[in-house]
Amino acid sequence: MKKTLFFLFLACPLLFAQTKKQVIDDIQKRQPEYSSMAMDIWNFAEVGYQEYKSSELLQNTLKKEGFTVTAGVADIPTAFVATFGSGKPVIGILGEFDALPGLSQSANPEKQSLNGIAGHACGHHLFGVGSTAAVVAVKDWMKKTGQKGTIKFYGTPAEEGGSGKVYMVREGLFKDVDVVLHWHPSSDNSANASSSLANKSGKFRFYGRSAHAAASPENGRSALDGIEAMTHMINMMREHVQEDSRIHYVITQGGKAPNVVPDFAELYVYARHPNRTNVKEMWEWMENIAKGAAQGTGTRVEVEVLGGVHELLPNETLAKVMHNNMSMVGGYVMTPEELAFANKILPTPGMFKSSLDATTKVQELKLENSANGGSTDVGDVSWAVPTVGCRTATWVPGTPAHSWQAVAAGGTSIGVKGMMIAAKTLALSAIDLFENQELIQKATVEFKEKTGGDFKYEALLGNRKPALNYRN
Repeated sequence: MKKTLFFLFLACPLLFAQTKKQVIDDIQKRQPEYSSMAMDIWNFAEVGYQEYKSSELLQNTLKKEGFTVTAGVADIPTAFVATFGSGKPVIGILGEFDALPGLSQSANPEKQSLNGIAGHACGHHLFGVGSTAAVVAVKDWMKKTGQKGTIKFYGTPAEEGGSGKVYMVREGLFKDVDVVLHWHPSSDNSANASSSLANKSGKFRFYGRSAHAAASPENGRSALDGIEAMTHMINMMREHVQEDSRIHYVITQGGKAPNVVPDFAELYVYARHPNRTNVKEMWEWMENIAKGAAQGTGTRVEVEVLGGVHELLPNETLAKVMHNNMSMVGGYVMTPEELAFANKILPTPGMFKSSLDATTKVQELKLENSANGGSTDVGDVSWAVPTVGCRTATWVPGTPAHSWQAVAAGGTSIGVKGMMIAAKTLALSAIDLFENQELIQKATVEFKEKTGGDFKYEALLGNRKPALNYRN
């Protein structure tokens, strides 16, 4: 009896490795199907809260796979939750699918617009589909093995400035979840325990009085003057905020004709910092600046907060799990055709110097907890439940996010190959957590230590309803 148990013990790692290989193979067999879905969403290129076709495609796919889908959650028409199984543990996987306005681009290594209103310059057409592939694989594994528990897919709209997940967290949709997994397109493969920048954004709308700019300017009060006064003071403010702060803005409306004093003007502003407390302070300062600008120009100002996200809370326990699985999956080698594409796009303006063999490697695990240059509403999820993510090479190495080069590569087999690495990594990581629930317990202990006993979640965007028209 003892010998039998001993040999079973020795065989378990091998059997588990074989199980994982089978899951990887199952996902790979469906690459043509998942590639087609991703390209459909790439062509839809729908901006935040307007991703009706993209959301419907993912929902219908999951319904056919036996998931129960609840649509329109958190008062967001394109948000949904798809569930398979019951009971504990509950593992959630996030999926995004919104595009960025003004970045329409063909799948070519030269800058060439498709004359659309938006483009997938952050690879969310791959994100949602890759996560779908992962939850489907986990579901199939659960059915084969009789594994108890629940796998959930969260269809999360409007990550790009719309803070879709914040409303879902605020609605309590993650309260019963033990761990959340996610991924993001990139130009290399990594699963580091890193943070992000907290962010608050909104529009400052100035109202003045129109008049003939030449015949009777004294009768006018320029809303554009209010904007210019505000931006001038913001730029003086930059000297006195912490150096790792970021403030950026665009004037979305500034008048229609030079000979008419504009009675309306609008400023869209972002404030970022690695700590949400500093973001709050900067935003309060800017609101006071707006009041002063309005008073000084004889105008009136209204403020609408459109978005607000926490910084990511890293979880080292989960990062190690995801890194191990990504290392098992490995990277990919470009075909001659993909290399030709890459070599043409590398010299284009805006690209960073990088080696093309970055797609073949998985970076060493870094547990630095430092913030990268972006912001994400995954941050709010990470303060509600232990959360971990990875990045995979869906772009030519050296490609910056939010660029036409990212759109172009994301519409090719390069993007699909990176997506498949993510799908496999997510699926294997979820299986590890189902199989070894001590990992969940350890991650939860780390989560509680980092959040502290007195932490109470508050959304940076307050109690407002989802800003469904923020892209209009």
